[in-house]
Amino acid sequence: MKNVTHSFVFLAHWPSAGSFGLNTDILATNLINLTVVVGVLIFFGKGVLKDLLDNRKQRILSTIRNSEELRRGTIEQLEKARIRLQKVELEADKYRMNGYSDIEREKENLINATSLSLEQLEKSKNETLYFEKQRAMNQVRQRVFQQAVQGALGTLNSCLNTELHFRTIRANIGILGSMEWKR
Repeated sequence: MKNVTHSFVFLAHWPSAGSFGLNTDILATNLINLTVVVGVLIFFGKGVLKDLLDNRKQRILSTIRNSEELRRGTIEQLEKARIRLQKVELEADKYRMNGYSDIEREKENLINATSLSLEQLEKSKNETLYFEKQRAMNQVRQRVFQQAVQGALGTLNSCLNTELHFRTIRANIGILGSMEWKR
């Protein structure tokens, strides 16, 4: 790493020969720096991101399994309600002469209550899945961002020391000084 740094520091002191020189195009150098940072983030962050996504996938799958179990329980309740409805219908045939309208009202109320209960459970399941998904996405975003920042800071801190920092400053002052003399 020091050899590469020395070559860049002494590059400013070399006389210009032909088309070889120091790249002062800030857009091009920023693009290169951005490419390097993105490459480092992808290299160090893909394992963490994969683990986070796998963990989140398992949580989502367990939530889906729980929702399926709730659905099965609701279906069982619905079957029980249907059996109860059949019993009510049998009783309705017996009491048709005496109170057909009262039995029909009870039957409608039972169907409506069961239907409403089923709809509420389905709505609750869908809301739970949606909120779990949103929470998972937010957690993954936060962790990826934290890992990326930590990785970038660690890389920068491990590569930057005071001697390199002072050499870079001196070289840049030299470049700026030579640019002042050219004017």
